[in-house]
Amino acid sequence: MAYKKLSEQVMELSNPQRSDTFVKLFQEAVRSGKIEGAYLPERFTMPKQFTRRGSTDTYQRDTREMIFDHTPDFDAWFEETNRELAAARRGGNIKPSLEAVESGLVDFQSMVEETRRKMQASFEKGQALGKGRAKATSGKKKK
Repeated sequence: MAYKKLSEQVMELSNPQRSDTFVKLFQEAVRSGKIEGAYLPERFTMPKQFTRRGSTDTYQRDTREMIFDHTPDFDAWFEETNRELAAARRGGNIKPSLEAVESGLVDFQSMVEETRRKMQASFEKGQALGKGRAKATSGKKKK
């Protein structure tokens, strides 16, 4: 049997800002019997950066360390859970970045479509402005 610590598994999350949710889901899976796990006496610091309301200060939280049986079933559960946590976000947008695209947090094709739409709108606005100016100047007498 291969055992692994929860703190090590948390470091493998695609989006460390969801580590608090992952720990809750993990504990629920242990409670319901999907995962064989047990508490250890120590604690570890989650990678998530929390922010205080009305302030720019960030802080981190600790949670109880656990040890679990690292099985193929666990790998399948982790794969699915990690994907859901990376994709399904309530509120707030993920800032587009190379890392966000590479990890799958941001859909590259939708970014491409959005960029084209904005460029087309900008182009059409410029054309309309140009036509409007041409009409305005053609009516005036040239010296």
